[in-house]
Amino acid sequence: MSLFGKILDKLGFDRKSPAAARPTTTATASAPPASPRTAAAPPPASIAVPEVDVVAKLEGMAATQSQKLNWKTSIVDLLKLLGLDSTLEARKDLAAELGCPQEKMADSAQMNMWLHKAVLQRLAQNGGNIPKELL
Repeated sequence: MSLFGKILDKLGFDRKSPAAARPTTTATASAPPASPRTAAAPPPASIAVPEVDVVAKLEGMAATQSQKLNWKTSIVDLLKLLGLDSTLEARKDLAAELGCPQEKMADSAQMNMWLHKAVLQRLAQNGGNIPKELL
């Protein structure tokens, strides 16, 4: 499982892709109508993806920690809070997974800043409720 996938799991995200839930059709306007025996079932109703309150979950996790972790600005602290590997090698793997530009990968400080923002943005894209000031 990817490191970002582990982050989603730790925060309780439903891992089902919204794209996978959408029905696909291959019929075109010029195709003959299907007979009643071969007609496809109607597409499923759209399923609402519940929003995950990321800040509340992380603050709840932080409240149980003896160590003060600044997860709002530090990718290292965010990963530690989630109980995930926060080593430089793990962060480089996560940065590569999320598409970090090569010029930022060469400087760990720049990569860390980019990575923290990218993780929060991806969480928001996956249904996480992230305040704008953190994005």
